[in-house]
Amino acid sequence: MKQNALGDTGVMVSELGFGGSTIGNLYRAVDDDTALAATAAAWEEGIRYFDTAPHYGLGLSERRLGRALQGRPRDKYTLSTKVGRLLAPNPSPTGSDLEDGGFAVPDDLVRLRSYTRDGVLRSIESSLERLGLDRIDIAYIHDPEDYMDAAVAEAAPTLADLRDQGVLGAVGAGMNYVEPLRRFVAETDVDVVMVAGRWTLVDQRAQPLLDDCCEAGVGVVVAAPFNSGLLARQEPAPDSMFDYDIVPVDVLDVARACARACERRRVELPAAALQFPLRHPAVASVVTGMRTPAQVQASAAWITMGIDARLWNELPTPARLA
Repeated sequence: MKQNALGDTGVMVSELGFGGSTIGNLYRAVDDDTALAATAAAWEEGIRYFDTAPHYGLGLSERRLGRALQGRPRDKYTLSTKVGRLLAPNPSPTGSDLEDGGFAVPDDLVRLRSYTRDGVLRSIESSLERLGLDRIDIAYIHDPEDYMDAAVAEAAPTLADLRDQGVLGAVGAGMNYVEPLRRFVAETDVDVVMVAGRWTLVDQRAQPLLDDCCEAGVGVVVAAPFNSGLLARQEPAPDSMFDYDIVPVDVLDVARACARACERRRVELPAAALQFPLRHPAVASVVTGMRTPAQVQASAAWITMGIDARLWNELPTPARLA
């Protein structure tokens, strides 16, 4: 699978990245054997970029990914995790994190938001312990939209210091919101941004951000290319999820128009959804959650599937979203 560089950092990412939220039991549980098998399948398919976070399953994703990558040549893969949520003992557990956090794991831990220097250092140390590694290739500031001043003034410089010390390979920020990411590009020394769900066939609000990144030499990783599942099957359904909720009618109409255009060119809609983000020169990788070996194999087939170039000019105008 093709590898792309993130700016001038020397960090390489495969065009398809393995999103670790699903092996952290996002929405529903997956057993250890299946999670490890999915990661092994990703390696067999040539995927060499693996993304995780403390948030995903209250550390479960990091622990599973660390175990799955044990024994793999460390210089042959790139791993990213995130800062912004510290894990601490939960004084009032209810038995499950599903309602509050969205992960089917026991809620014996609780997330504490911290974008301070101390919080970042503690987060990186804890992640290294859970992963069983001595370095992290990419560290993203995770979902700081409500904590931007602290994230810009403390978290970003702290990660830059760790990068300069060799603990990290690259520094980034990741979230669903475009304007805060533009602020990171303008005001901090980030090497990469991860934008989720905003550069897809139906939602292209990230256009200004991607243009900023091109100008600044900042790499882009696009996450959630299926928009929470809307674009993950050939025929988008009225009960499909979009941006973590039921899809609005106007967005569904755009998705169905994309499907019709794909049908005319004999292209699978999920293949177009995975390959579309990479058409922008700023984008180095597309990351999607893969829960099982079958999902890994399907995604790997879609990312490498031949697509009639005429399709891209025949797609509908993306949805108009606030």
